[in-house]
Amino acid sequence: MPPPTISAPRRPAPNPMELRKPAAPPRRVVLLGATGSIGRQVVDVVSRFPERFHLVGAVAGHDVTALRSLTERLGIPRAAVVAPAPGVELPAGWGSGLEAACEIAALPADVVCVAITGAAALRPTLAALDAGTTVATATKEVLVMAGEVVRARSRLAGARIVPIDSEHSALWQCLRGEDPASVERLILTASGGPFRERDPATLAAVTPEEALRHPTWSMGPKITIDSATMMNKGLEIIEAHFLFDVDYRRIDVLIHPGSVIHSMVEFRDGATKAQLGVPDMRLPIALALADGERLPGIAPHADLVALSPLRLLPLDPRRFPAVGVARRAGERGGVVPAVLNAANEVGVDAFLHGACRFDQITSLVAEAVEAAPQVAEPSLEDVLDADGWARRRVGEALALPTGGAATP
Repeated sequence: MPPPTISAPRRPAPNPMELRKPAAPPRRVVLLGATGSIGRQVVDVVSRFPERFHLVGAVAGHDVTALRSLTERLGIPRAAVVAPAPGVELPAGWGSGLEAACEIAALPADVVCVAITGAAALRPTLAALDAGTTVATATKEVLVMAGEVVRARSRLAGARIVPIDSEHSALWQCLRGEDPASVERLILTASGGPFRERDPATLAAVTPEEALRHPTWSMGPKITIDSATMMNKGLEIIEAHFLFDVDYRRIDVLIHPGSVIHSMVEFRDGATKAQLGVPDMRLPIALALADGERLPGIAPHADLVALSPLRLLPLDPRRFPAVGVARRAGERGGVVPAVLNAANEVGVDAFLHGACRFDQITSLVAEAVEAAPQVAEPSLEDVLDADGWARRRVGEALALPTGGAATP
């Protein structure tokens, strides 16, 4: 006897009222750092999905021309420039300075995308959180220097922080739907930068041009130098600690030259989840802007056959001492991570301008971290004081004309 035929269940007729249901309005986006590398990729994603996103405010560091072009092209109603060049006239209605950037960050919005480089992003990020807005951040330095303050302010306002960094976005994706108690270890992957196979004895002679040639990612100069020293992984360890509330001893780093595996999570049952994709920052950007929803066609699929073998190597602490320096700063807590971040920013800027050797960057940061004061439960003022102290210390050590960069 032939087996019985099993018919597929009939779909119910569509509800006419649902068919007439209007689409959700576009998500209102404020973009801080609109003319930088990440900011331009955010604009690309927003422009490709005008029915999903609408830019309601934008901030640039100093490039008035690029920001004017962007606001005119996308019809952005509010804009500000943090540090316009002297004598440059701003369009009518634009603001200038850090306070103006904070006002833009606090505009009514669904998500504020933070793509300002370094510690300068701290106050605008806090302004967005105080307004109760979800913050999608690509600026790891904010949580590094003031993680305790940022988490307290976000809890008070009921605001969320969503990562854009490819590594932390990967961890976010791997952790979705999982019981935090089941997590055993977070594993950040690192390309190893341009010097992963270079003789450490030759690093004193590295030029800025060499250090800026990243093998897989296209990024701004500061983060590219951090990738070359591997300080970026140290900063990411601290950021992961605050984003996912995981102890430092359970956050590790592996070298992965192909930059296809962006991060992994190990669970207590022995399973490991990894997030893979082509090295394209638009993937984590789109995921953060859409609050976890996956939008179509953001980037090409990874050809795993062509990209194999996917090598993973242990981190060599002698070649990349910056990771250990950052981990110690995070474990000490208080204002020490702020000292770490400020000292590194001054060192990197000095290297890019020929005032510091490449191999001096991490040494100067380590010295500042060891000398840093211990402050329990730091306030924002404590963090900013420590930031200024570290900048002056490194600036004086390098005999910089201004004694270090200004406190944000």
